[in-house]
Amino acid sequence: MSVKRLLEAFASDFQAMGGRALLQSIRLAEGRALCAEVLAIAPPLVDGISNAELAAAMGADLILLNGYNVLQPQVMGFPSAGDLDLGWMRLPVGAGTTLAQVKTWTGRPIGLNLEPISEPEQATRAAGRLATPENARRAVEQGADFIVITGNPRTGVTGHGIAAAVAAIRQAIGRDPIILAGKMHQAGADEPVISEQDIEAWMAGGADGVLIPLPGTVPGVTETEAARLAARVHQAGGLVMGTIGTSQEGASPSVIEQLALAGKRIGVDIFHIGDAGLMGIAFPENIYTLSLAIRGRRHTWRGMAASLYR
Repeated sequence: MSVKRLLEAFASDFQAMGGRALLQSIRLAEGRALCAEVLAIAPPLVDGISNAELAAAMGADLILLNGYNVLQPQVMGFPSAGDLDLGWMRLPVGAGTTLAQVKTWTGRPIGLNLEPISEPEQATRAAGRLATPENARRAVEQGADFIVITGNPRTGVTGHGIAAAVAAIRQAIGRDPIILAGKMHQAGADEPVISEQDIEAWMAGGADGVLIPLPGTVPGVTETEAARLAARVHQAGGLVMGTIGTSQEGASPSVIEQLALAGKRIGVDIFHIGDAGLMGIAFPENIYTLSLAIRGRRHTWRGMAASLYR
């Protein structure tokens, strides 16, 4: 059976796709895939629904959960036994909600961030968020379609640490699940956000794609340099995820449009928008703006309007 390009795939198509098929579906979309990052443990922006559902409704094709703990699954906004009763309403805390449930409810492929944090810092971080082979296996068992090996602010995650984690995790989970690698900012490490040596190491370890900050999001990442790095990723057979991970997901729509077009020029395959519009999700209007900028109303509205029964 031929793989549908992401632009035309529905919930039933995503349910049937393995990692290799999803990768091909993204590739066939030719730079028109949108990934929205959502902080799993942040309260919903709108009462009664989760931020993951809101992101999907505004045009996101892929949902990336930040802060998801594979040892204690939780996605705020989903109903659970631990919901808070405020009298006039219930606050759904999503205790026990897994990646698979988020995928079923949104109809979108779901991924999560795992972080290769060095041992001295691990004690201050949730064990279920670390980029270990065991956690990666748990994530796949819980329904992950893709895993992003990256670092949040002040984690000290390095390119070398990402390379080691990619290689170990690829060996642990096999070839099918998608692995993306890289940083959206320096993550507290005293080194460049990305280098050609990083790309070579990540791809050699088994990454399917590389994160490159969109020109205009990180100081010094110019279009010329980003295009050169993106070309290197493509030459190695990988995909490029162009990221907005510096809180500009809360900027004006005109900024989002400029970042989107810069991404087109450098060769981005997946456009990422971060979770810090305020706290937990990009401004919903900016998810929509990004979608319009990279593929217009026709494809945006189809994804927004499609029934989960399709």
